[in-house]
This record gives sequence, structure tokens and C-alpha cells, in this order.
Amino acid sequence: MNQVLRRTLRYWRASWRDTSLLLGEFRLPLILFLLAILGGGGLYFVIARAVGEAVSSLSEAVYLVLTMVFLQPNSAFPRSPLLQVFYFVMPIVGLGLLAQGLADFGILLFNRRARSREWEVAVASTLENHHVLVGLGHLGFRVVRFLHEMGEPIVVIEREPQTNLVTSVRKMDIPVIIGDASLEEVLRDAHISRARSIILCVQNDALNLKIALKARSIRPDIRVVIRIFDDDFADELHTQFGFHALSATAIAAPAFAASAAGADISHPIHVEGEALSLARLKVLPRSELDGKTVGEVEDRYSVSIVLVRDDRQSQIHPTDRLQLKGGDSVVVLGRPDKLNALVHASQ
Repeated sequence: MNQVLRRTLRYWRASWRDTSLLLGEFRLPLILFLLAILGGGGLYFVIARAVGEAVSSLSEAVYLVLTMVFLQPNSAFPRSPLLQVFYFVMPIVGLGLLAQGLADFGILLFNRRARSREWEVAVASTLENHHVLVGLGHLGFRVVRFLHEMGEPIVVIEREPQTNLVTSVRKMDIPVIIGDASLEEVLRDAHISRARSIILCVQNDALNLKIALKARSIRPDIRVVIRIFDDDFADELHTQFGFHALSATAIAAPAFAASAAGADISHPIHVEGEALSLARLKVLPRSELDGKTVGEVEDRYSVSIVLVRDDRQSQIHPTDRLQLKGGDSVVVLGRPDKLNALVHASQ
């Protein structure tokens, strides 16, 4: 129920922002309409004075022109042909401007599919502490799916979208922004300044690095999880920039998701065909893990807790009876998908 309520509130917030942007686009016809009324009123006032049918003031002339636009003039029909023209021209000019503006506004408001990108940006604007994933290929899609299953908010950026993948992601109520993430304005459309992490799954090491540095220039403390094909380069990026650089050839999509969600995760080792990783995570106060024993956590999540550290000491291979508490750091061995679930429970 809470998730449905959050989704509904997010939809209405996005609708409000999108409508506000549309109202901004409606400014031009509104300004032209006001100029037509003010300009027509001023011209009517000058002509009326010149032909001897003067109105009492400029404001009265503007008001008279406004009533003409809506075919409700409140004065007698003038004798001068120059003034009579206003009674026929102003309704066409004024109502024409308003009708065109309102028609465009209505079409765009009720047909958001015609403005898909603007709507996706509006939805993204309702998120905070979210993940921005760049590169919706097969790896990117799997990472999105794992994060979605963990209940993590996500915005996706893709330059060359595949229709089937984009459709599948949007069915999860995840906004997909079409654009080049190496451009600052595209990252800002995904509200990178409020994001928790950026996950780079593009199949180009240089481009991934360029986008990562651009994201850090906007938000210096953002967590960067980057796909790198060269293991040595990945280690260097982690050392130099603190990026969580993972080799796509050596680690599964769930590990990317776990790393983005806040776990420091190692490259997997393969034991009897199983890919196992070590992850270090922090137990937050009032999380699902706060107050649970080591044994309860291991049984529920099918992992092995190898170290627990609190403010005072570290315990290697802690007993099943040891109770975890908020603030503890925990090192866990397990499959990436199990580590995903554990990371979510620790937050």
C-alpha cells in the first residue's frame, strides 16, 4: 500500500511539474494577446481623439478593446469607419491568439506521449537519493531490474535506445531519458545533483570515465559505479578517484546493483560453478538487520557473515548469537543476488 501511495504521489508531482512547464510554454501566446489588447487600446484611443469620438481615458479604451475581443462591447457603435474596423478585427486577432495557444496547450497536456522526453524528465524531478544508470544495454537492463526488485529509485539515460528494453523499463515506472549522458544538461535532466549514485554500463571505457568525471563535477560526493573491461584500469580508477570500478567480464549484474546501493563488493570467485563475492556494508539504525543475530541473518539471506566490527572491536567469524546493531560494519560472503537483498535490508 505504501509503495502504491508513493507511486501515486510521485505521478501527481510529475504531472504538476509538467503542467507548470507547459504553462511556461503558453507564455508567448498570452504575451501576444496582452500586447494586442494594450496596443489596440492605445491605437483606438489615439484614433478616437483624432476623429472627435474621444473616450475619457486610455484605460477605458483598453477595456473597450478587451470587450470587443469577446464580442461584448459596452458602448455604442462608433460613427468613424476607422473605429468600426476595431469591432471586426479585434475579435479575430484576440480570440485567434488565445484559441491557438489554448489548443496547443491542451494537446500537449493530454497527449504526453507526444512529449515523451519532457514527461520522463518531469518524473525524474520527483526523485531524490536515487540511482542514475547510463547505458540501457543487456547489462544495464539487468542492473535496473535488480535495483527495482530492491525497491531502489532509478533514472535511466540511454543515447541509442532499444525499443523493447525501454518499454520494459518504463513498465516498471522507471523514467528513461533519451540523450547523451556526457552532456551536462542531460545529467541535470536526470537530477544528478540529488542522486545517490551513478552507474555506468556503456561498452566504452573512455566514455564511461568521461561521464563519471562530469557527474562528479556536478555532485562531488556521488557514488560512482563504473563498468571497465580492463581489470588493471579498474584498479587504477578505484585508487585514483575512489570509483567502484567493476570488470563487466568478471562480475554479474547483481553485483553492480549491490555496489550502487552502498556495499563495497569484491570481484567474485568461482567455487563449484557459483560466483561468490565479499561485500562490506553498514547496518543502519532501525533497519531490518538492526537487532537481528548473526545466525538469523545467515539463515534468512543464505550468506556467511565473516566479520562484524563495532566501535570497540572486530570479531572474525562471529558466533550465531551475536546481535547486530545500528552502526556495525559487516563483511559478508555470498552470491551477488543474496548480497543485494542484504544491502537493502541494512538500509
